[in-house]
Amino acid sequence: MKRIALAGGIGAGKSTAQSHLEQRGFPVIDADDVARAIVAPGKPAYVALRDAFGDAILAGDGTLDRAFLAEVVFHDAAALARLNAITHPRVGEEILARLAAAERDSEPVVFVALPLFRPEHRALFSLDGVWAIEVAPEVALNRLVQSRHLSREDARSRLAAQMSNEERRALADHVVINDGTIEDLAARLDELLVTEGLVRG
Repeated sequence: MKRIALAGGIGAGKSTAQSHLEQRGFPVIDADDVARAIVAPGKPAYVALRDAFGDAILAGDGTLDRAFLAEVVFHDAAALARLNAITHPRVGEEILARLAAAERDSEPVVFVALPLFRPEHRALFSLDGVWAIEVAPEVALNRLVQSRHLSREDARSRLAAQMSNEERRALADHVVINDGTIEDLAARLDELLVTEGLVRG
């Protein structure tokens, strides 16, 4: 079974690429979905986060207020380190479990959507390749302002806090430029699928 990471910074279009691959019939393990699953009420990460940050991080229905927690840690490096120490190992364990399940199901290829791709992920998840979805920073900025309704200042801060295109490109096996329409992105992904021998042209 081939394991391919799908990386991309905020606003790059990784979710759009993921949707296209899923429509083509490829299973995709989404790290963001996993991160939500592990903090469901009663899960060990939920309990650990509540112990670490208190009830202020809970919404009215008792679930984790992810937006509030994200805002807290975005401005506090120590809080971010605490959050990562609680969640990252559990996210990794769950992704490995889902990869093992896909292998048991004899899937020929599985994509793992990793927005925060790091060099150690290649060995951790036994990846066969890394595809990076890339867009110019100014385009990503405009997308965040228009589609996510962030202020330009907030969008710039979020872009500055993540890996640069150059850093991500250095870790990737293939870079898919997403500077056009959704159809353009789909065509480039399809071309790469053929080049990699994952589908017939």
